[in-house]
Amino acid sequence: MTHLQELDQVAYVRFASVYREFTGVRDFVEELRPILNRNAEKPPN
Repeated sequence: MTHLQELDQVAYVRFASVYREFTGVRDFVEELRPILNRNAEKPPN
């Protein structure tokens, strides 16, 4: 899953939602929080 997360973040979240059986929006937010934090730390291109 780590490789998928690096390759395509949207595909990763979609896969994780099924694989980890998300039951609500809170599950999505908890999964997205680390991704958003990493993206915020990256310098702009």
